[in-house]
Amino acid sequence: MIDFSQLDKVIHEKGRLSIMTLLTARSPRAFQDLKAELGMSDGNLVTHLRTLSKEGYVRELKSTAVDSGRSLTTYEVTGAGKGAFKAYLNVLEAIVKASKPG
Repeated sequence: MIDFSQLDKVIHEKGRLSIMTLLTARSPRAFQDLKAELGMSDGNLVTHLRTLSKEGYVRELKSTAVDSGRSLTTYEVTGAGKGAFKAYLNVLEAIVKASKPG
């Protein structure tokens, strides 16, 4: 029997799942790069990043671009975020296995 309650509701939302997938594959990523790759508006992306940050899954990094001197905001997955994402994928894998005919 599959326990769907084990799916992390914070990660399960489509936008946050997309962010976690991208940041887990390659971190850190600039806000503008995330926005372009995901096709999200500034407000939508900020909202999802705040939710993930509040859970301790991602962290915001502020720096200054060397060439332009402009402020640069990047995001990376935390250790807690990597663990939560791996656990989320394990639950999905169990669901896929259970759905295949024996």
